[in-house]
Amino acid sequence: MTICWSARPRTRRQQREAVIAGTGETAARPTWAGAEQSRFEQEALADGPLADAYDAGNRSTAPPVAPAAGAALRFLAASTGARSVVEIGTGCGASGLWLLRGMARDGILTTVDADAAHVDRARSVFTRAGFGVGRARLICGTAQEVLPRLADGGYDMVFVDADPVSYPDFLAEAMRLLRPGGMVVLHGILAGPAGPDGPLRVPDPAEAAVHGTVRAVREQEDLVPLLLPLGEGLLAAIRP
Repeated sequence: MTICWSARPRTRRQQREAVIAGTGETAARPTWAGAEQSRFEQEALADGPLADAYDAGNRSTAPPVAPAAGAALRFLAASTGARSVVEIGTGCGASGLWLLRGMARDGILTTVDADAAHVDRARSVFTRAGFGVGRARLICGTAQEVLPRLADGGYDMVFVDADPVSYPDFLAEAMRLLRPGGMVVLHGILAGPAGPDGPLRVPDPAEAAVHGTVRAVREQEDLVPLLLPLGEGLLAAIRP
């Protein structure tokens, strides 16, 4: 999903994002970050299975991560040598494919989604990309039902791209699932209403849940966090 900002972002957060994305008031002056984002978008369009995942995702109720954010997921999975990854929110398979391409050759992705059509679409995308049943375990069901059945401390990485209202619960589950040295990554941290900042605006439940999750990550002494302002924002945190 490509994020397009207005010519004059209305909040300080949007202004920072516009500089990073090479859009808005800085669009007339090309930036390295903007060029890199464009490169990842072209990479996705030129990749048959990935392009199909983006096309289906953009027409669905579960928009995919931006290509630059997907490339970051691939990098994070590769940098940790991830062999076992849990994805909460399969969508149409774009983020899962980015993850699989960064994971170890014998790595297994466990991805969970409550929508059977999404699961079927993602399975087709993974198969077309050369990742068979031995590399991806697709589970149709709610995360609240599925996650408690997964093994404690058995995973190298947990990626969350689902209902933001449930992010506090998903963070707690991720902490249980991760091995020492594992990483949790939450998507959509910078997404939010375009209205003006200020004390009079009451945050909606999703926004409040995301803010609470960010605070929880920052306050946990056993997590080392980093915000990656790509797409709608990735918050990554390593458990030492």
